[in-house]
Amino acid sequence: MDLNASPEPEEDDVFPEPQSEEENVRYEHADYNEHVDRGESAVQISRREREERMQRIRRQRPDEKLAYGYQSSQRDVVYQVKRQRPNSRLPPGWLDCPAVGQEIGLLVPSKVPLGDSYNDDIPPGRRYSFRQARGPQNFPGSHPVSLNRDNLQLLRQRYYYATWKADGTRYMMLITMDGCYLIDRHFTFRRVQMRFPCRHAANEKGMTEKTFHHYTLLDGEMIIDTMPDSQKQERRYLIYDMMAINQIPIVERPFYERWKMLEKEVIEPRNLERQHIYQSQNPYYRYDLEPFRVRRKDFWLLSTVTKLLKGFIPKLSHDADGLVFQGWDDAYVPRTHEGLLKWKYPEMNSVDFLFEAVDDHQLLYLFERGKKKLMDGRVVFPDGNDPSTYSGKIIECSWDSEESVWVCMRVRIDKGTPNEFNTYKKVMRSIKDNITEEVLLNEINEIIRLPMYADRIQNESKAHQHHSSRRR
Repeated sequence: MDLNASPEPEEDDVFPEPQSEEENVRYEHADYNEHVDRGESAVQISRREREERMQRIRRQRPDEKLAYGYQSSQRDVVYQVKRQRPNSRLPPGWLDCPAVGQEIGLLVPSKVPLGDSYNDDIPPGRRYSFRQARGPQNFPGSHPVSLNRDNLQLLRQRYYYATWKADGTRYMMLITMDGCYLIDRHFTFRRVQMRFPCRHAANEKGMTEKTFHHYTLLDGEMIIDTMPDSQKQERRYLIYDMMAINQIPIVERPFYERWKMLEKEVIEPRNLERQHIYQSQNPYYRYDLEPFRVRRKDFWLLSTVTKLLKGFIPKLSHDADGLVFQGWDDAYVPRTHEGLLKWKYPEMNSVDFLFEAVDDHQLLYLFERGKKKLMDGRVVFPDGNDPSTYSGKIIECSWDSEESVWVCMRVRIDKGTPNEFNTYKKVMRSIKDNITEEVLLNEINEIIRLPMYADRIQNESKAHQHHSSRRR
């Protein structure tokens, strides 16, 4: 049953199973593996494929320059610089590289500084450090705020969709034709072997040619799925937004456009190629060797929130701790977004503190204007663990109102700083308001009867049903 379909009393108990990437593209590993040399990794296959393609082009067009995607001229320059400086220890092209590049969505590429060991190779006046980089060098992702009695009214004023709040690790993904990079909250980049083809485009001769995404920026979260049958754990990257596509920023476009572009421009081409490879007699890439799977995260009409809470979330193969409400017409807002709302189960409302243990005293710190702010309070640790083992770490704590203490839930290894004091105040306001599941559902049942919602829900449900019938 489609979540976006208008609810019918006969079908209220029927709820779609959470879909996996495998269900979007049907394939059999056994048939696929028969055609693949098991000794080659995904990286080796990709390199071999590129070398074979380059050799074939050299034989067919000996007088033409090699083309790769749409960055051939830049690569030619790199190769020329490398040939011109055979004895230099500097990376090819480093001297002539500008300090900053063209903005990609919310990221400003900066030149990589070199250590003191390269001083003898760098001419006077050509040194470079991160202090010369433009803009803040920190994570630019959008962050939701906790739902309270005041901002709950935003649901009545603007059109919202809902999704589950996965308990995962936040990453942006920067896709280039040379590789993909995961960007964490510390604003560190980690290269991963992934493949993201573009939709096929016709060239001047009317032939389709394959290109790959280059400087496409995505936002999402990494979760760990536990397979119900085997209990095997698999990583999956849930993509819920896109800020740039092939060097073109789209942050000003409404969310519903970005979300649809994400499926059409990123997910579908990848799934189509994977399906083609698995059906091919000569597979040239192994998606199953990639470090994790990817899929677009689903968003649904507010009229489905009851099903989402009572039917969908309990069946998930990964942890979830609430809901996220996304403005359907909103632009992408970096950092704190007051219109992006998160609701957590009351017992899951939490604050991230920097914890320090000094002379048997517990010290809890937040950040305020970039400086540590000491807070009152005491933490209870699970299983009577020694508090000193948590000293210097960021700990996520929930509030026990009966005992008036914080309860440590986990260590946040993905975060290097505690919550801002303003974030703490919003969480405490949410805890005080105590918006339970029952209160939330009662509010939403009233909201979806408003004309602005009722009309759009009816129209979008019909459009979605029409689209689904055409796909059949």
